[in-house]
Amino acid sequence: MESRVSNDSTVGDLNRHVWRMSFPTMAGMLLQAVYDLVDMIWIGFISPEAVAAVTIFITLFWIVEILNEIVGTSSVSMISQSYGTGDLERTRIISEQTLVFKALLAILGAIIMLVCLKPLLHFFTDDSKVIAHGIEYGVIRLIFLPIFFSSYSVNTIFRCTGDAKTPMKLLITSAIINMVADPLLMFDTIPGTSIKGLGWGMQGAAIATVGSISIAFLVGFIMLLKGKAVVTIRFSHLFKVDRETAKKLFTIGLPSGLTLIIRNIAGVVTLRLIGLYGTAALAILGIGTRIYQFGMMPGWGIMMGSGIIIGQNLGAEKPQRALRAVRISTINCMAVVGFFSLLLMIFPGQVLSLFLGGQQASAEGILFMMICGPSMLIGAAGSGMGSAFTGAGDNKPMLYAGLVSQYVFMMPYSLVAVLLFKLPIGWLWAAYLLGDSTEFLTRWYFYRKKRWLLKRV
Repeated sequence: MESRVSNDSTVGDLNRHVWRMSFPTMAGMLLQAVYDLVDMIWIGFISPEAVAAVTIFITLFWIVEILNEIVGTSSVSMISQSYGTGDLERTRIISEQTLVFKALLAILGAIIMLVCLKPLLHFFTDDSKVIAHGIEYGVIRLIFLPIFFSSYSVNTIFRCTGDAKTPMKLLITSAIINMVADPLLMFDTIPGTSIKGLGWGMQGAAIATVGSISIAFLVGFIMLLKGKAVVTIRFSHLFKVDRETAKKLFTIGLPSGLTLIIRNIAGVVTLRLIGLYGTAALAILGIGTRIYQFGMMPGWGIMMGSGIIIGQNLGAEKPQRALRAVRISTINCMAVVGFFSLLLMIFPGQVLSLFLGGQQASAEGILFMMICGPSMLIGAAGSGMGSAFTGAGDNKPMLYAGLVSQYVFMMPYSLVAVLLFKLPIGWLWAAYLLGDSTEFLTRWYFYRKKRWLLKRV
């Protein structure tokens, strides 16, 4: 079958090809991150307890995100490599099976989390306001979990078959709807204006999020059904299981899922330690995490776009071109994320105060912002190299890097600093920089071995 990989040969041509695939993904994800930030800004107007509640819920939410990660990571390498070989029928089967498994796993995850949500909130805090806000926000988010998982898959199918613009448009549409709906649904009167809203509080914030995601998903899903993409999804095949494809969707992405489990367990432990410093510390963590994710979104977008190109080139038996794409991806990630990193290190207090309803940032919060800056730059380099493993479907190095950074360095350091020496919270903030640094070094080690160049799925 004819390869569908571009024949660009020079480094400049390859870089342009990387950007053609990465920029729409990066732009869409960046705007998605903008509405997450806007979401947190509006929630900050409710109370610090509301910010702390979202911080705890997001940590718990990433526990069920493991299910999405397993199938999602497999689907990227499988769809892109199948498309790279020109086998459109196999590409379509993998796409259909991805949607099926994502929906089933999301239903399972939502049921488990709905049962466990209140006890888990109590584990992290005794603050009744935080728990109440967490339940109001979390229940709605969990009910719509199947839509959330499936929206990722729709975007993946478009990207892996060479159409990065459609997912960008869907993400932009979703972001705009959410940003407009947020204040209208949350407040009786929008802060700083005389515009009346519905006053639904935390429930309004959750409804704005799930509503915007649902609209974007439905538009993309209908396009796939109606033949508006390279791959046309057959609705009747969404109720069938292809055993061979199902096995690969589970096994290829399992190391990536285990990586997320490792990261989440460490995150839960760290969140519990930070909770010992009070609700204000939890709020700072939540804000800092959102800012970090916003700054890293361009790097993650480049990683996703490059991973698809790498997978297509490996499928077309062009390993040297795949290797050049990884190097270009790493440079691009660091250049783009470096801008946000520098901004955060120069203006830490001003950035943090945006999420505190205009209140002055504390010294502890400013310190965390200054630590997030270099962490983002190191994480960007790791993302660039990560595109090699995601494109090749060789996700074990990502698992090993997570094990080393979280369990050999970050978590032991945090436990000793807080429980043994009872150090100020700044020492705990430093654990994030330690974790990103050691994860980067471990990924670099496996990248240099180049075994991923030989991987096929």
